Amino acid sequence: MIVESGEKAFRAKQIYEWLWKKHARSFDEMTNLSKELRNWLNENFEFPVVEIEREQASKDRTIKMVFRLSDDALVEGVLIPSGDRVTACISSQVGCKFNCDFCATGEMGFGRNLNAAEIVDQVAIIKQRAKEEYDLELSNIVLMGMGEPLLNYDEVMKAIHKITSPEGMEMSPQRITLSTVGIPKMIKKLADDGAKIQLAVSLHSANDKTRSKMMPVNRRNDLSQLKEALIYYNEKTGNRISFEYLLMRDINDSLEDAKALAEYCKSFPVKVNLIEYNSTDSKYRKSTPDATDAFITFLKGRNMVVNLRRSRGEDIDAACGQLAGKTRDKN
Repeated sequence: MIVESGEKAFRAKQIYEWLWKKHARSFDEMTNLSKELRNWLNENFEFPVVEIEREQASKDRTIKMVFRLSDDALVEGVLIPSGDRVTACISSQVGCKFNCDFCATGEMGFGRNLNAAEIVDQVAIIKQRAKEEYDLELSNIVLMGMGEPLLNYDEVMKAIHKITSPEGMEMSPQRITLSTVGIPKMIKKLADDGAKIQLAVSLHSANDKTRSKMMPVNRRNDLSQLKEALIYYNEKTGNRISFEYLLMRDINDSLEDAKALAEYCKSFPVKVNLIEYNSTDSKYRKSTPDATDAFITFLKGRNMVVNLRRSRGEDIDAACGQLAGKTRDKN
């Protein structure tokens, strides 16, 4: 259409760079285009952008952002500083279909999928805020915000391409982690498509009965099906898998639970990220320090790679499982 409008073909490349590399917020920002061309673009195209609706800072310097989309739907993202590194936690859907028992996002129900531009826009905004707040470049991206990325596969992969492309943000795919509740056929598709990003699975229990109670997805895709898909993924890609495991008192934090997890992890190389539970209601409670230490000690005794992730942004409902499209006032 650019050529048909009477412009040179290279103008299309300039517009592409403004959109995906420079992340312009309007056609008027595209200053190397003539005023006439910018006017023509404004007359013939819409320019929907993601906007920060509200922002809240935690005492640990984590920043939660509520993003307003062009249709007024709200999603949340989190900017997480750690030393000289900064991570963007972004959303892929408005709400979520899976309704995990411990997760505030699931209580919202499902609204819609985000498109690739909306996903990239979140990253661009958080990248800019990282520079403004900490004078640091964005180090990592985690698709661990609202929604299940593998149920928005095409748009998520388009967004990842824009973020990693030389014509986009030029970020290494190894610095992007996709987190999923564990959908076997989609994990296999990820492997077949040769995705080079990191894969994290929200496991939370290696016992089918316990996991099904917490995560309805397990009733249709149980642990044996998930294991088969993860073995396939590892053999196809050679990548180590990460497990996200929320430690909840008297639910999944006993030594028996640790033994079941260690047994489950025998089939593929894995890193286990143990996460302190962040209360969203009174149903579950954080594991005690003694139970947490015993859990870690047992796994490390089995020569497993284990990290304990401390809660970040819990005081502003920005921690794992707390994103729900709402925030308190900035003050």
